[in-house]
Amino acid sequence: MTNLTRTPALALGDDALILSHRLGEWAGHAPVLEEEVALANIALDLLGQARILLSLAGDEDELAYLREERQFCNVQLVEQPNGDFAHTIARQLYFSLYQQLLFDHLATGGSELAPLAAKAVKETAYHRDHAEQWTLRLGDGTDESHTRMQRGLDALWRFTGELFEPVDALDAPWQTLRDEWTTRLTTVLERATLTVPQGPQHGAWTAGAGRQGLHTEPFGRMLAEMQHLHRSHPGATW
Repeated sequence: MTNLTRTPALALGDDALILSHRLGEWAGHAPVLEEEVALANIALDLLGQARILLSLAGDEDELAYLREERQFCNVQLVEQPNGDFAHTIARQLYFSLYQQLLFDHLATGGSELAPLAAKAVKETAYHRDHAEQWTLRLGDGTDESHTRMQRGLDALWRFTGELFEPVDALDAPWQTLRDEWTTRLTTVLERATLTVPQGPQHGAWTAGAGRQGLHTEPFGRMLAEMQHLHRSHPGATW
């Protein structure tokens, strides 16, 4: 695909699409049956959001399956591998807090994203609550679960700064969102006897990189798997 315009709908749609795929990888591998259902439901919620958002930017199937890696503009956080369960929960906590705050803001505005945001606020609240409850259980559980949860938070911290890099043509109070996100995150982690990572929130080259089409090594492998069936049978109908 060529001459692709990076719009807010495309950026947020890519976030939802890629995280949905990552969560879908837990099918058959979650630690308990209840989490098989919970993670699958969150993945489906995100996929539904992605379909609406991508349809605002073009043909949803073409955008999902026929773009090259550099044409995706999701934040790098959502493309990170699942790791262990605590690692996935850390990723969910960071992202769901951010998405709920952003969608709450967009729902009250007059942009083309307002209707979707208004419908999705209940979903984002559930996603955030699910991540928070597991953070509390793992952080204030056994020594092993505490160690794994803290390790996941620390490993993913450097990808969180990009969440609040301004998105072109998307009017949002980014610094206010960052401050509220930090406050809420700190409260949850303190309750879970965990600590807020102290390192920088982005690496030497990662600030805003995903939005510009620069992705981490695992993304290419994930994309090849996600697009394989569609590209293997071009033009097929199902």
